[in-house]
Amino acid sequence: MQLVQANREHLASYVAALRAGWSADTGRPAAATEELERIEADPDQFLASLHDPEAKGDPITLPDGSKVQRLPGFVKWLWDGEFCGSIGLRWANGTEALPPHCLGHIGYAVVPWKQKLGYATQAVKLLLPEAKALGLRFVHITTDVDNVVSQRVVRAAGGVLTERLTKLPQNGGGEAFRFRIDL
Repeated sequence: MQLVQANREHLASYVAALRAGWSADTGRPAAATEELERIEADPDQFLASLHDPEAKGDPITLPDGSKVQRLPGFVKWLWDGEFCGSIGLRWANGTEALPPHCLGHIGYAVVPWKQKLGYATQAVKLLLPEAKALGLRFVHITTDVDNVVSQRVVRAAGGVLTERLTKLPQNGGGEAFRFRIDL
């Protein structure tokens, strides 16, 4: 498995995953449909939007439907000959601190038919050098308290539990664990 920059070559496999009901935005059921509409309208614009280190893109829609300013970031796709999932890195320039609505620097999701292969852990480990190259000294990853699988992924990638927190209502509420990975 490798991380790839999203491009036309990989787009059909990504679209197939969306049509099968998968979405990296697990907090918003409409996200897959919205992405399919964006791809249909302008595939090149959609692909370009996944790499936005200057935060020039549209605001981000949170699980409650509210919108917040985009942070610098990018999304890469997990690829093993077909689309396996996605992983994103976001940051605030000059600091490891993130705004309260942003639960962590890294978010990832693996399609159900590629889970239990170690891809999520591998993807996090592959992304860490890129976070370090941006000047980050550590990254945070947040998991829901009941998401034991994701907690195993983060720990296997070097994460240490730092706090239990209550997510803001705009992020869906509920309890979560925040992990730190030193770079």
